[in-house]
Amino acid sequence: MSTAPNRRAVAVILLIPLMVTLALWAFAWPAARIAPRDLPVGVAGAAPAAQQLEQRFEQRDGAFEVHRYADEAAARAAIEDRVVYGAVVATPQGPHLLTASAASPVVSQLLREAVTASAPEGTQVEVTDVVAAPVGDPRGSALGASVLPLALAGMAAGVVTLMGLRGARGALTLLAASALVGLAATAVTHSWLGVITGDWWTEAGVLALTVLAIGSAVAGLAALFGPRGIGLGALLMVLLGNSFSGVTSAPQLLPEPVGAIGQWLPPGAGGSLLRSVAFFDGSAAGGPLLTLSLWSALGLAAVLLARRTPKPAAPTPAEPAREPALTG
Repeated sequence: MSTAPNRRAVAVILLIPLMVTLALWAFAWPAARIAPRDLPVGVAGAAPAAQQLEQRFEQRDGAFEVHRYADEAAARAAIEDRVVYGAVVATPQGPHLLTASAASPVVSQLLREAVTASAPEGTQVEVTDVVAAPVGDPRGSALGASVLPLALAGMAAGVVTLMGLRGARGALTLLAASALVGLAATAVTHSWLGVITGDWWTEAGVLALTVLAIGSAVAGLAALFGPRGIGLGALLMVLLGNSFSGVTSAPQLLPEPVGAIGQWLPPGAGGSLLRSVAFFDGSAAGGPLLTLSLWSALGLAAVLLARRTPKPAAPTPAEPAREPALTG
């Protein structure tokens, strides 16, 4: 009796718990360890009072990266440019907290709690949301939920190489599919749900580029490694890319180096770029745009250079044997 079926059964039995463990590690571990890690915040105001505020942030070693600003206007500009997530302004009436819930509702709430807890007893902390999250998505949950569908759309587009679409035809298929996904996703998130509020066509371009980066990366891996490349693409783009993206919180709230890794992968870079164009007029868009462009270019290059597997030549029919000539 062949042992091959038994081996396959054992492999499946062992593989399923391994995959579940990996998924729990990728999703549950970062969520359970959310805390500020070098989170950029600003401090502004007169020197003595501002210095006290800065010292309170620095007491939590490694939690905050403090930037000093001369006044409230400079702090607001830094928030709008996505240099810091928020800032505390020292005023005669007490600390004035500036936040940007559009950058991260989780960080805004964290700063509100931290500043309120450290303020002198009886002091009222004034809070101003400089760049507010849209009314349609005040907690940022809808924006965070959009990462997985984009990753799945990219995975679906990436399997074109398994359908024999390689070279220029495969690249054009990826481009067309990504463009249509970008238009459809913007129609849903911007026009219908109102969870992003920037320029419509710019948002459509960002969403299309995100899907293209994921799809071309998966297609390129499949072109290089065959079906195994699809599995590697799913691991990078869906499992790690989605859970490490930081879209639902912030990259600086995830354990190190998870936050940085997430920004090097298309789902995290796409989420950051979408926030920039949807709420901050494109501020801090350069890094994520470069990341998505590199993934797209490398993946498309692999698809363009991939060669079709040549079909085996049909066997030529054997010539009938000739009877030996009779001699008489």
